[in-house]
Amino acid sequence: MTATSTTLRGTLLLDEPMARHTSWRVGGPAARFYQPADVEDLAMYMRQLPKGEAVYWVGLGSNLLVRDGGFNGSLICTSGVMNRLAYLADDVVEVEAGVACPKVARQCAKRGLVGAEFLSGIPGTMGGALAMNAGAFGGETWEIVKSVITIDHAGVLRERRPQEYEIGYRHVKGPQGEWFVSAQLQLAKGDSESALEKIKQLLAKRGASQPTQQPNAGSVFRNPAGDYAARLIEASGLKGTCIGGACVSDKHANFIVNTGTATAEDIENLINKVAATVKAQHRIELQREVCIVGEILHEGDKQ
Repeated sequence: MTATSTTLRGTLLLDEPMARHTSWRVGGPAARFYQPADVEDLAMYMRQLPKGEAVYWVGLGSNLLVRDGGFNGSLICTSGVMNRLAYLADDVVEVEAGVACPKVARQCAKRGLVGAEFLSGIPGTMGGALAMNAGAFGGETWEIVKSVITIDHAGVLRERRPQEYEIGYRHVKGPQGEWFVSAQLQLAKGDSESALEKIKQLLAKRGASQPTQQPNAGSVFRNPAGDYAARLIEASGLKGTCIGGACVSDKHANFIVNTGTATAEDIENLINKVAATVKAQHRIELQREVCIVGEILHEGDKQ
């Protein structure tokens, strides 16, 4: 169902199935799913939200599990709408939250800017990359961040610097109740051909080692200090383990794939089983990299 407004210019969908918007292809309905026309429209939407409305942001849905009972609040989708990429100086690029990370890598490389090639291995948008300090192939998002623009529940925009955040491995902590709208990236001048070749090699490496042909959400767990989550999961004999239509990938043990019939419940149960097994066998508590939101679907609500 699509609702229209005399003031809002974006698209508001009610009870929108999140299986359409997550890379695992599962998830119940979002009470409100909003795609803003631009930053100004987003600010207007935020100002109109009921006080206390739960808000969550989604880009490509590549690091997100929405439970089968859905999300009783507003899911704001930036993918495909907040996708401005602009060159502000010889070595500074401004990107909005909805720009796909691989696009940032390619466009910067074509321009002869280096330092963002690792973003080609992150299957999400810049908003998500900023929120979790996403990384790949030895690079991390906040290593190249010069400044960010955030928005709060009241629609107020603020410019902030990296020094205002606590930044670590797959971890970003900053002012409460603010979300990332855009970022300025500080890169370096370099050779375009070499940068594009590096991206090509990184993508080939990713395709060879990850189950890119099956619905997944990337790495499920963070790597513990001095070790790898995939090694621990494989050493626990969990490769190929399934619950319903969700399976630990045979190609990469830190990936859970939807074989076609998985529910969000299957995936969450498998995540919990993997974590419990690794803890029991290795006395290491794996930390989730994937975000889980929404309500559990109770037996009486299942079809």
